[in-house]
Amino acid sequence: MLQGKAGGGTCALAGQEAASSVTHVNIVAGPFGPGRRPHGGRSIGVSEDNPFSIFRDWFDEATRSEINDPNGMCLATSTPDGFPSSRMVLMKDFDEKGWVFYTNLQSRKGEELAANPNVALLFHWKSLRRQVRVEGSVTAVTKDEADAYYQSRPRNSRIGAWASKQSRPLEGRWALEKRVAEFTAKFGLGEVPRPDFWSGFRVTPRRIEFWRDMPFRLHERRIFTRSGDGWTTEMLYP
Repeated sequence: MLQGKAGGGTCALAGQEAASSVTHVNIVAGPFGPGRRPHGGRSIGVSEDNPFSIFRDWFDEATRSEINDPNGMCLATSTPDGFPSSRMVLMKDFDEKGWVFYTNLQSRKGEELAANPNVALLFHWKSLRRQVRVEGSVTAVTKDEADAYYQSRPRNSRIGAWASKQSRPLEGRWALEKRVAEFTAKFGLGEVPRPDFWSGFRVTPRRIEFWRDMPFRLHERRIFTRSGDGWTTEMLYP
């Protein structure tokens, strides 16, 4: 098991090595310019035919090299008429079924996901000079999955989920702090249950691109595209 700090908590990797499967991730100078690394590490590897295994290996490295939040990812959503929006969220789970994150279902992203399930993700690990792009669609996680993750959160974070009317206008910081105090008093020393309006989504990929920094902008790009139960793969010009 590998562990790294993520979002003030612990991001853990656990699983067993397998040639064709991926482990389960539970979340928890010179001509290149000042401070710029020459390139993004070793080659992506054209012999590897499992994109999830590549992602696992890169994420393992990121947990050791990134200063903050190696599981941070940009989530892009869109309205049904195609108006996009994006924001940083934290990956909280990962396996061959996809990438999982959690949110208030009444937030802007929650409402956009309900209306249009097509999304894109972007992981950018500056310390490694690599990025991973994912395009796909979301499905809701199960109630049991959402409950299990919610109960793993710090108590104050669980109370915060009740207190925050995410994406709604806020009269002032005092109003949020007042709601936190109200829900703290409401739950007292008892259990803090998961709100019905708070849950998670799993991004099932249709296309995954791995990008590696190379000298003189001649970057390395490799894409995987879903084809039936497997993947087709090819390299792209930078």
